[in-house]
Amino acid sequence: MLKRGWWIIGIISVGICFSCKKNNEQEEQFPFRLEGVSVNGTADGFAYADVGPLPVIRLNFSTAVDRASVSQGIRLVHGEGAQAAMEVDYEDGDKTVSITPQERLSSFSQYELQLSQALSAAEGGTLQNPLAVKLATAIDSVDKFDRVSDEALLTLVQRQTFAYFWDFGHPVSGMARERNTSGDVVTTGGTGFGVMAVIVGIERGFITRQEGYDRVHKIVDFLHTADQYHGAFPHWLDGNTGRTQPFSAKDDGADLLETALLMQGLLTARAYFDAAGEQALREAITTLYEAVDWDFFRNGEQRLYWHWSPNFAWEMNLPITGWNEGLIAYVLAAASPTYSIAKTVYDEGWARHGAIRNGNSYQGIPLPLGPDGGGPLFFAHYSFLGINPFGLTDAYANYETQMKAHTAINRAYCIANPGGFYGYSEDCWGLTASDDINGYMAHSPTSDNGVITPTAALASFPYTPEESLKALHFFYYKLGDKLWGEYGFKDAFSLEDAWFADSYLAIDQGPIIVMIENYRTGLLWELFMSVPEIKTGLNKLDFSSPTL
Repeated sequence: MLKRGWWIIGIISVGICFSCKKNNEQEEQFPFRLEGVSVNGTADGFAYADVGPLPVIRLNFSTAVDRASVSQGIRLVHGEGAQAAMEVDYEDGDKTVSITPQERLSSFSQYELQLSQALSAAEGGTLQNPLAVKLATAIDSVDKFDRVSDEALLTLVQRQTFAYFWDFGHPVSGMARERNTSGDVVTTGGTGFGVMAVIVGIERGFITRQEGYDRVHKIVDFLHTADQYHGAFPHWLDGNTGRTQPFSAKDDGADLLETALLMQGLLTARAYFDAAGEQALREAITTLYEAVDWDFFRNGEQRLYWHWSPNFAWEMNLPITGWNEGLIAYVLAAASPTYSIAKTVYDEGWARHGAIRNGNSYQGIPLPLGPDGGGPLFFAHYSFLGINPFGLTDAYANYETQMKAHTAINRAYCIANPGGFYGYSEDCWGLTASDDINGYMAHSPTSDNGVITPTAALASFPYTPEESLKALHFFYYKLGDKLWGEYGFKDAFSLEDAWFADSYLAIDQGPIIVMIENYRTGLLWELFMSVPEIKTGLNKLDFSSPTL
């Protein structure tokens, strides 16, 4: 059984000492101490991992235990505080106490066998300081849900994930809440993902076309009244009023990349709602897109900037430069019929005259673009919910090769597991930005703390279909009792720390439903790549694609 480092660090040093006596003579006469601990025959200190559901825990004391004190002095407690009933046996003249739970312990949970000062020796004396043996139960290999066909499972994942955007959409604005605890705070980019999810919902029969049209129209009408800055929207809005909710102290104005992700979804919807009676929605979306002053966000330079604030102007000073999730901003900017950018802005600002290239190999896999190890996997998702990377090339890369390599490197890194994190395997992989046991973190091969995020593997279905399916099976069938919930898969988990998030994030749920659909039918890719302005923009930037 392997120790988990966090336990070793976190366990308070425990002294096993003589109980307080009236005099030193009594202490010497009745020494009472714990001399050894073993779990299922393995002695490994005070922390044990991979523990089975019915462990045998043996406690070896220096002298006989007072049996009457055991019920109060030894307790088996679940991490959530509930006490588990125990069977207690005695050996070696009551100097060895054997503990076994009466019922099977929950899989992949934390327990403590707690020894308190109430525990005493038969001849007198107690443990002066309490101590605990920490147990982490193993993954239960039993399926948590009945097996269904893979097609049915993909539909189930899409349906449940869709509910985040549909059932949990803001009642006034229709926009996507940032996360399941956000109240009235709605997210611009996540709403773009949500609009694309609505299209999937219609095509999959989760809602009617009219219901979907009404929801998107509601969102668009709200956006026409919401705060805009040179046509761009802030990262967060109040879903009731449309007023800006600052993302940080100086991020209280436009967020160009969030706006780009929103426009990606809206232009996809404009292509989808193509009936004569749906013209008003199409025109309203066009008005929003054409109002974005992409050229303004150059700040007079040959690059796009992420933020602008009415109070702090350009003080955030964050250019959108490759390689990351920002390609969509340059494509939409080049495609704009009103405030277009020149190709030189793309070449200098995004591609940095070719410095965007990587060319090194990681895990034996050549990586065309990006940071060492590829970076978090959302780089391969956000811009490519609409942009089809298959067959897409330009002067800097073959984007199909890039997406497949980035994903394969991420998975291969998890399998190699240089950090030695518990649970990583060919079925349990995927590093990207998500909630984290310590807050929020952009996980990647160069920034890894044992947290796996389901959207990483599941939104990669188009690139690694067999490998993503294995991950889906593991997440749903093996971890589903802890990872699957009302709105699909919870945001993240760590088998290393026996931690499962209780959160859902729009920017993680959206890519799951959209990219699974792109894998199954190519629907969102077909719609977005059919947009006339997008064809113009990609051609302007000298992209080649079978769809152009």
